Amino acid sequence: MPLPPEQEAHAKPSKAASGAFERGIAALAQYKARTGSATAPRGHVEQLEDGAEVKLGVFLSNTKTRHAKLTAARRKVLVELGVDWA
Repeated sequence: MPLPPEQEAHAKPSKAASGAFERGIAALAQYKARTGSATAPRGHVEQLEDGAEVKLGVFLSNTKTRHAKLTAARRKVLVELGVDWA
């Protein structure tokens, strides 16, 4: 269940968390472009073009578990990439 708007305004992620989320999104977009799927095994590690490694499977698992705490903008990005909340 999403946070109420008055609480969502206070749920701003830290800069470190924001960077991690952006790397996760970049990894997911790259993975989906290559495989056609937004579902990765929990142990999957995606290597970005800059050489950074992202534990994509863990990112997806954690993001789904915490989806109620995500901002509307972050949920929208994930839905657009095809993330299924089930």
